[in-house]
Amino acid sequence: MEVDEVITCIDCGGRAHLVSYPPAERGWAPGDVLVYRCEDCLDRWDLLVPDDAGTDP
Repeated sequence: MEVDEVITCIDCGGRAHLVSYPPAERGWAPGDVLVYRCEDCLDRWDLLVPDDAGTDP
């Protein structure tokens, strides 16, 4: 499963970059935690990889 390397920060509108790595044994899967850090305000965002239907587990 592919995930976005960069997302828009909800707080400031800046660019938040993915700082976590996929599990080596299987890659990204639904329910995995993605950690992003905003380059402007330095806020951290922890998001879940959605399931195949596009909804969170």
